[in-house]
Amino acid sequence: MTLFDTDSILPPPPEGAVPVLHNREYRVQSYRLADDRVLVQAALRDQRPPGLSIPGDPNPLTVHHMTVEIEVTMPKLEIVAARTNIATHPHNTCVDIVDRYDALVGLSITRGFTHKIRELFGGPRGCTHTTALLQAMAPVAVQSRNGHRAANAIMNGEPHPLENDSNSRRFRHLSNTCHVWAEDGEMMTEVTVAGSREPMLTVRRRLDELGLDSRGRPLNDGHNEGEKS
Repeated sequence: MTLFDTDSILPPPPEGAVPVLHNREYRVQSYRLADDRVLVQAALRDQRPPGLSIPGDPNPLTVHHMTVEIEVTMPKLEIVAARTNIATHPHNTCVDIVDRYDALVGLSITRGFTHKIRELFGGPRGCTHTTALLQAMAPVAVQSRNGHRAANAIMNGEPHPLENDSNSRRFRHLSNTCHVWAEDGEMMTEVTVAGSREPMLTVRRRLDELGLDSRGRPLNDGHNEGEKS
């Protein structure tokens, strides 16, 4: 079983677009720590290709490498621990700001988090690259909630909770977060009226490939025939 796809997600460059000038990589990953806690780890790395920073240098040059770890409670999304490391930096004083990121503890990753991050760490109050990394971490913490519920169920021997469960309150936090989840749109109406929604498109496609219904049961299972009748 492959844990994650590792092929490039960038489109191919147009013909003649050479040489490559800069590479910035974000990597964010979350883990279940406990029934009520998730760890989110993130890293940012900037590299310049061989020869552009130093003539004749045969190797790429890393100019920034920052990591941040936050522990977040579930489902409230409150940060209860934070660790920041500026491993590779262009100036000796870059690391002087690391301790300021202890102020992450106690923040809630809900609406307004991005504004709060800018308020606390924007401009001369923080490291530009570390702050950018934090803004990439918040959506991962939010999107980890469903995976955390599923992981808890698996580890505790409970039924797997597919996304079409009957608790419409789970979707309220999505209201007006994008055009799909407009408060007067089709999706919010569906979850408000029906109390649930179908699994997301990518999950439905994979269910079809696996021959499973919306609850993850084989399509030839007798339960499905009963539900359809």
